[in-house]
Amino acid sequence: AGPAARRRLDEMAAAVLDGVTGHKTFLPTDFRDAAGFVAAALGLMIAAGGGIGGGGMLVPIYVLVLGFKPKFAIPLSNMTVLGGAITNVSMNAQKRHPLADRSLVDWDLLILMEPLTLAGALVGGFVNKLAPELVITVLLVILLYLTSERTLKKGFKLYAKETAQFSAAMELTAEIAAEEAAAEAEGLLDDDDDERSKAAYDAAGPPEEHAAALAAIHAEEALAFPPWKVGVLLGMFTLTVAMNLAKGGGAFPSPFGIECGSFGYWATTFFMFASLVAISFRVRAYLVERTALKDACGYEYVDGDFHWDAATTLKYPCVCFFAGVCAGLFGIGGGIVNGPLMLELGVLPPVAGATTACMILLTSTTAATTFLTFGLVQLDYAARLFWLGIFATCVGQLGMTHLIKKTGRSSYVAFSIGVVVSLSTVLMGFHGLVSLASDAEGEERSGGICGKGE
Repeated sequence: AGPAARRRLDEMAAAVLDGVTGHKTFLPTDFRDAAGFVAAALGLMIAAGGGIGGGGMLVPIYVLVLGFKPKFAIPLSNMTVLGGAITNVSMNAQKRHPLADRSLVDWDLLILMEPLTLAGALVGGFVNKLAPELVITVLLVILLYLTSERTLKKGFKLYAKETAQFSAAMELTAEIAAEEAAAEAEGLLDDDDDERSKAAYDAAGPPEEHAAALAAIHAEEALAFPPWKVGVLLGMFTLTVAMNLAKGGGAFPSPFGIECGSFGYWATTFFMFASLVAISFRVRAYLVERTALKDACGYEYVDGDFHWDAATTLKYPCVCFFAGVCAGLFGIGGGIVNGPLMLELGVLPPVAGATTACMILLTSTTAATTFLTFGLVQLDYAARLFWLGIFATCVGQLGMTHLIKKTGRSSYVAFSIGVVVSLSTVLMGFHGLVSLASDAEGEERSGGICGKGE
């Protein structure tokens, strides 16, 4: 009876293990499941305010709390982030720019940043396979610490600026009214040639040849989803997914018989990289031409807008390439790098959050398609975590929107991003130490681009 009972227990244990990951199935749930889902929901609510995915928090939670191996925790994190990104983009589509009648998303910045971010992630992924685990862990913690510190400082700086603006607005209201009354009494307004000239120009409007072009620019900016710019992003999505599927990996062999390290493998990789760089240069040319047209039409820029020229359209994409390398090297989402980067470049916090959310929707959809095809997703957990991402992000978005409307402070978006990066610093650092300990016990890295799993 003893051996038979043990056999029966072994069979029951095997019956509740997932065939893909070796982890238990979602049902029946246990305390670790409840704790993991609650922790993930809290992290998603915080991340929603800044428009970033929160993958830097989710992966450690899924490893340390839910008990998944990192190889399978990353796809689950991606499925969660995808649900949150869908909610973020859907809710942001209804919002407008705080200083102009246009979409909250900076589509020009998005189509300029995304190609080289993806290209950088491709390079970073290769470096990740070659670099020692200890080096990656240390560099990751340093990067996240410096990023969180600068982002929180930026948040406090914006908060102080908002406080000063509120105080100044209250103090100047009475003074402006008094000055205008005195000026009218002395006849100064009637004698001001500059004011008369400006009024005459405003009445006449811009030159006739530029009026139509300026109207077209405003009409495109008013769209929540400009068709051709969305098309550029979808083209990059299709390209990236197609190339990844062509190369194959994991449980999905290449349909073209491409093996890692072969000429076909490197040719496919180079084609994907070169295509992304080519898209970036084409977008660069478009932005330079468009900015020249805006200047000729008398377009009015607002705080946080970029004036694209030959220099800035080279400098910022290069910075984005470095951000992509970091994302690929450390296995973190681009949002946790590009969100703080946008704030550092002077983008308004609500615009940075909405633009980052669109970027995350593209990258997480690309990754989710790849993970599902390669058979790396435990579907019972993934389905529930996807919906958790949708609902928790919705709650976080509504909370942040209410807070900004009530206080008039968009700096809270910067604080949200800073808190997420700070929490990611602690959790990813601890997760890295656990991974190092696991490797020391015999689970070594393959040490090459074409190691296990390729």
